[in-house]
Amino acid sequence: MTGNGYIAVEEAVAVPGLAERRPPITLPGTIDPAFVEHVMARLPDVADLRLPDMDANGVAMQVLSLTVPGIEADPDAQRAVDNARYVNDSLAEIVHAHPDRFAAFAALPLQDPGAAVTELRRAVEHLGFKGALVNDHVQGRYLDDPAFDRLWATLAELDVPLYLHPGMPPADSWHVLDGHPELDGALWSWQATTGGHAMRVIMAGVFDRHPDARMILGHAGEFLPFQLSRFDSRYATLAVPNPLQRPPSEYFGTNVVVTTSGVSCPPPRSRRSST
Repeated sequence: MTGNGYIAVEEAVAVPGLAERRPPITLPGTIDPAFVEHVMARLPDVADLRLPDMDANGVAMQVLSLTVPGIEADPDAQRAVDNARYVNDSLAEIVHAHPDRFAAFAALPLQDPGAAVTELRRAVEHLGFKGALVNDHVQGRYLDDPAFDRLWATLAELDVPLYLHPGMPPADSWHVLDGHPELDGALWSWQATTGGHAMRVIMAGVFDRHPDARMILGHAGEFLPFQLSRFDSRYATLAVPNPLQRPPSEYFGTNVVVTTSGVSCPPPRSRRSST
């Protein structure tokens, strides 16, 4: 929060024209149609709805990013490269029109890791973006994959963070969701899968190799901050081929930082027992 209000860092926007440039995307069938209509009216908007909403709720600035499923859901690497550039140029136009109210995270074509590094540099060095946002996995690959090592090195060099956001469609089919579709998505599974992805990045030693790289987790840390002491105590009992340089909890607050985005309850809740 600044003296003039909040800075919101997980602020989705839909880019007009993108839907016609890629295969159609199917939304989860469990979402209330009225909510879908409400969100779809607001995602592409900036001036008519978004700015008044920001003013009404004390938000000084939003850091915009492409809404899910993002560039990552496209199986065609060249199309992903072209569309990432299209999206980032579109976001840059919004920021240029309202520089005191909006900043942006870049969309990256991680289907081609080399092209993603090139686009990250362009977005940060030439468009003035504040980092990048990735919607979980990239065609089933996670960011601990050695193919993304240059990406982490470039993030560290440019001194910008990577925001790890939930994505869709999921990389895996979980039996624990069978018969309970309401658990699939923002209610539970997105936090669980994104938190698992973040732990893969930590356990793979990404932040040992790139100690200046930073990753942001939303939704109060995707369940992870509540488990820090357990991560350390259980990790100490394991025999792993390439041990971390620090206990797992020590990567939080340095390489992994957390926002409360999506946790829309400012005061803590208390539950009183009826007995």
